[in-house]
Amino acid sequence: MATHSDDSADAPRDGSRYRDTRRVTLTGAAVNSGLAVTQLASGWLLNSQALIADGVHTVSDLVTDAVVLVAAGHAAASPDRNHPYGHGRIETLATVIVGVFLALAGVAIAWGAGSRLLGPEELTGPAPLAIAFAVVTLVAKEGMYQYTHRVARRLGSRMLEANAWHHRTDAISSVIVLLAVAGAVAGWPWLDAAAALVVAGFILHIAGRLVWRSAAELIDTALEPEEVERIHRTILDVPGVKDAHMLRTRRSGDDAVADVHVQVAPMISVSEGHRIADAVHQAVTEDAGAVCDITVHVDPENDEDQAASSRLPLRPELVAGLREAWSGFPELEALEHLSLHYLGGRVHATVTLRLDPGLSGTGLEGRADLLTRQLREHPALKPVLGQVTILYRPCTE
Repeated sequence: MATHSDDSADAPRDGSRYRDTRRVTLTGAAVNSGLAVTQLASGWLLNSQALIADGVHTVSDLVTDAVVLVAAGHAAASPDRNHPYGHGRIETLATVIVGVFLALAGVAIAWGAGSRLLGPEELTGPAPLAIAFAVVTLVAKEGMYQYTHRVARRLGSRMLEANAWHHRTDAISSVIVLLAVAGAVAGWPWLDAAAALVVAGFILHIAGRLVWRSAAELIDTALEPEEVERIHRTILDVPGVKDAHMLRTRRSGDDAVADVHVQVAPMISVSEGHRIADAVHQAVTEDAGAVCDITVHVDPENDEDQAASSRLPLRPELVAGLREAWSGFPELEALEHLSLHYLGGRVHATVTLRLDPGLSGTGLEGRADLLTRQLREHPALKPVLGQVTILYRPCTE
């Protein structure tokens, strides 16, 4: 099992990421503060429900800007004892909160607009000056969308992308508000309330999409099939990997993590298997897009198809059986190394002995056959023992 991370490489990126996120969010908050006051005041003074609805939407932006700012600060923190996998999911949770606020704003706007449309006696057109305030709102909101979206793409931040779309919903709603206010001024006062209702529907659609995507991440939904296939191909291209199975992926904030079982040659050393796992980690994190970490489990065989070895005895029990089987044999004192391989539901043993100078040729073969029979006939070893290989190493003075 090999797990890798590089905190030193992530720290500068996280610090810069938080600074950029903080700057764009504070800029948006400043713009939204000014717009909220302007929209609510002008909507009230100039009798435009569409402007008031847009102002309520802008107030919700201020709340979500605060959520984004706090979440970005916590998400940039390094892993700690209580959060060994980091804090990336805070961004995901913040995206859900942004979506919920969008939905609440949409419901409030729809309720007000619907009530006004159902009560025609309340319909009165806004003052012509409302058109100018609608234009100012449109320009400011579209500018904030372009700025936030550009930073979100550079950082790869879903949370900032959510906030950018929040600005875009405001910009689109401002277009509708502008047209509706102009129509209402021209003599169709119902357009003002109808525009507010359309804006509410659009807001609810965007909110639902944001919440759905983030909720899928919170319940560890896998990456898209094409991304998983790309990771699988990358793993199979690593020298020494015979097969890969049980590949699992999930998102954590803007990053993705994975774990996989890789099959290698059954008789290689532990250190070679670990080196192959290192190579798999490096290949996936460098070539597989958003994956920042992968846990690699090394298998000597496909444990999905082969007989499980989990119930086979461990080394201490096997060594005890060998000592009992060879009790009284001089080779027991000549034992130098015992190599065990758990394959196909059996334990295969390779025993290295110091060469007895008094034996050679057929004598060595005869002793090896006798020792092998002793092991195979031992009650504790007989049910689990597979292939037995006995090797002799020449003695050196």
